[in-house]
Amino acid sequence: MFLENTVNQKEQFGWIEVICGSMFSGKTEELIRRLKRAQFAKQKVEIFKPTIDVRYDEEMVVSHDANEIRSTPVPAAANIPILADGCDVVGIDEAQFFDDEIVRVCNDLANKGIRVIVAGLDMDFKGNPFGPMPNLMATAEYVTKVHAVCTRTGNLAQYSFRKSLNDKLVLLGETEEYEPLSRAAYYKATMREKIKAMKVEDAEEVSTKEENKPNV
Repeated sequence: MFLENTVNQKEQFGWIEVICGSMFSGKTEELIRRLKRAQFAKQKVEIFKPTIDVRYDEEMVVSHDANEIRSTPVPAAANIPILADGCDVVGIDEAQFFDDEIVRVCNDLANKGIRVIVAGLDMDFKGNPFGPMPNLMATAEYVTKVHAVCTRTGNLAQYSFRKSLNDKLVLLGETEEYEPLSRAAYYKATMREKIKAMKVEDAEEVSTKEENKPNV
């Protein structure tokens, strides 16, 4: 659990909360919930997101179920400290898209007495740790891992399976491009993709050999 008030009021240090998980797991929804509670308590709140995230809105942080809160898009983590000056709470969405500087920025803000709430994908579509998220999770006081529901098994899902053939690491998308899968379903899906790729390569190799075969 995360704390909303420190026990020792003389301490001026804040803390970092990380909300992580797969696509469609409710990360942004939980981020918005915590930030709106802080706003209701009359705390000064600033929210940031990377400028590349324009899926729903250029300025609003929007969850998949259309819950939203106003934010400031920034091109790099280094822009956040100046804009966050004088805040009680700082929220950061889609942290995996920021550069590694986001780790230092979050720790510096926490050391100044600010509560920092960060949300992001912990793994990319290949199942690897995503960008600065591992270091953020390691240095945070509180880490909440949320789960989606697997579209194929109904079990808890922690993987974001990309349905398109695009191999770019950063590809913004919704249900057309991604689906949340459990470990078992993700393993089966990736194995099927590998087998398809092998068959295509084999077919191309056979075709090439036939074309290069001398005429008798």
